[in-house]
Amino acid sequence: MNTRRIGSLSVSPTGLGCMNVSFGYGHVDDETGTQVLRQALDAGVTFFDTAHMYGAGHNETLIGKVLKPHRQKFILASKCGLSNDGIDGRPATIRKQCELSLTRMKTDVIDLYYLHRLDSNVPIEESVGTMADLAVEGKVRELGLSEVSCESLKLAQKETAISAVQSEYSLWSRTPEHGMLDLCASTGVTFVPFSPLGRGFLAGSSHDVSTLAEDDLRATIARPRFEPDAYAHNVKLLKGLGDIAQQYDCTMAQISLAWLLAVEEQRLVPIPGTSNVQHMKDNAAAASIKLKPATLMQLNELINESTVQGTRYTVDRMASTDSERDVEST
Repeated sequence: MNTRRIGSLSVSPTGLGCMNVSFGYGHVDDETGTQVLRQALDAGVTFFDTAHMYGAGHNETLIGKVLKPHRQKFILASKCGLSNDGIDGRPATIRKQCELSLTRMKTDVIDLYYLHRLDSNVPIEESVGTMADLAVEGKVRELGLSEVSCESLKLAQKETAISAVQSEYSLWSRTPEHGMLDLCASTGVTFVPFSPLGRGFLAGSSHDVSTLAEDDLRATIARPRFEPDAYAHNVKLLKGLGDIAQQYDCTMAQISLAWLLAVEEQRLVPIPGTSNVQHMKDNAAAASIKLKPATLMQLNELINESTVQGTRYTVDRMASTDSERDVEST
């Protein structure tokens, strides 16, 4: 399998977003989560992404339990500065959360450590400065930021080297195209798209939005695009996506990931999440699909901010998120 770079780290073209096996899209038992994690390694995935807050520590604990015997075979990313208590980027909190994460994951070092969200009450220089100290102490290797604006990235880079920026990016969530992708390219930062399958939409897995659980992210923070009227409009786009996938003898999820992997090749590392072993294997195999230029153009025209109805977050959530703003959808 080809590899891509995040700072000094070498990773598989697609990673695994581990959140799904702990919370976010319904209950998943530990046996299922264990199978997803173990078989991801067998499928060639070498980049695992988690966070202090995922499942209130459950996700990191499960990773430590399942993957500790294989620690030298993969790159481990986690995040600090966000918990069930809210956003907290104070130096003392970052240090405390780092120690907890190291203990839960049964590792001596976190390969890539992100600031999960910017704390509006703490200068970003203070937060990343503490993270840089953790790197000097050997507790983390590379530093990243999650859901930040271009201005925040520039401020952080004045304090220390930033190797990765993570934010939502997919065919139907194009916010990073409003400046962040260009900034990352010009400063040597790898961009890591989360929710690269539109929270299941681009995989065709969200069929009946009326049945979503109250704690499902698609019924809470990502609700606008999954409101019944908006969804009825958006789901019509899947017919064209399915037709294109059929031309390549692959799934809609794979064609969507192949589009991402072709964007600024070697600079993006998407991290699709799933609690389904077969879906995980399919996602990992997407790196082998090479799309024709005409197909890339066709996909861009089919699903984009002007053809999708609804913003990616609720108004309140977007207001508290330090990233480039969405262009209003139809």
